[in-house]
Parts: sequence; structure tokens; C-alpha cells
Amino acid sequence: MIIQSAEFIISNTDYRLCPQDGRTEYAFIGRSNVGKSSLINMLTGRKGLALTSSTPGKTMLINHFLINDEWYLVDLPGYGYARRGKEGRDKIRIIIEDYIMEREAMVNLFVLIDSRHEPQKIDMEFMEWLGENAVPFTIVFTKGDKLAGGRLQMNVNAYKEKLMKSWEELPPIFVTSAEKGQGRDELLDYIEQINKSL
Repeated sequence: MIIQSAEFIISNTDYRLCPQDGRTEYAFIGRSNVGKSSLINMLTGRKGLALTSSTPGKTMLINHFLINDEWYLVDLPGYGYARRGKEGRDKIRIIIEDYIMEREAMVNLFVLIDSRHEPQKIDMEFMEWLGENAVPFTIVFTKGDKLAGGRLQMNVNAYKEKLMKSWEELPPIFVTSAEKGQGRDELLDYIEQINKSL
């Protein structure tokens, strides 16, 4: 897939106020500071499309970006940012859960995981919740350039092993690097495949 256009359309905290034009949506989510904005900018080839920040937990809204006038890339708030306080975390959780459970236009959720870390409890619990609710999702490891090949593969395999304990089949898995452009073609081709199958 070639990205010809990518434009910001709207921000919301309520899934009911999201676009109602019938276009399909691909949502991106991950723990705070996982590199979501950088990945979105790399995928779209637009440097400042999603605002990157050195402050974790910056995205508090559901952000819709229209791609090629055909489908939406949706930037969801990061989950589990500790400094937000319980009330703030609950508010974000409701925004995320309502969107994921109620938004019929969403055909796939991309769960971003920082490849530098071993399996994190919060990521595992979130993916378990997705599985329990039959939400179609894909795992995207970010920051793949930050580790030497062997270490990267070890961390990816550790996640696979943990997931296989409670899953019969693993979701699709991609390894990306926003800095190096790694995984860009594979992810865009994957989205294109889904679009064609709908």
C-alpha cells in the first residue's frame, strides 16, 4: 500500500462522536511511552501527524486520521500510566474499553509492545481481556532497532511462550522500528489485505 494522503480529522473522548461515514478503522494502542506516535508518523510518512512527546500519557483522546480517503487510522490513549492517578486511569480505561467494545467500524486493533522489555503484566492482562472479548488484534513490537538481533528475538519469543500458555493460536506479530522504517511495508500490506477481504 502506498500512502498518498493522511490527515487529522477529529479528536474525541466518546466513541459515539467518532466519524459515522462507514469507513473502516484500524486502532493503535499500547502502554504509555511505547512509541505509538512515532510509529503512526512512520507508517503514514508524515513526521508531525501524531504529536510525539517525551511525557508519557500525553494522548488522552481518540484521534482519527483519514488515510488515502479510504480508511481511518485511530490513535487511542495509552493504558496504565501510573502517574495519572486512579481517577485519571479509570477515565482513560472507560474511553478505551467503550471504543474497543462498541465501535463497529473498528476491524483490527494493533497492540504496541516495547520490544526492549520482557513480558509485562499490564500488556499480558490487556491482551487476555481482548481475547476474552473476541476482539481481533495484532501485536506490534516497537523500537526493534534498540536491541541486538538475538536479544530482540528472545523478548519476542518470551511473549509468544507466555501467550501460548492460554491461547490456542497466536495473533499476527510484527516487529517495527520507527527510526529505521522497519515493518512499515509489512504492516501497510497487512491492512491492505484486510481492506480487500471486507
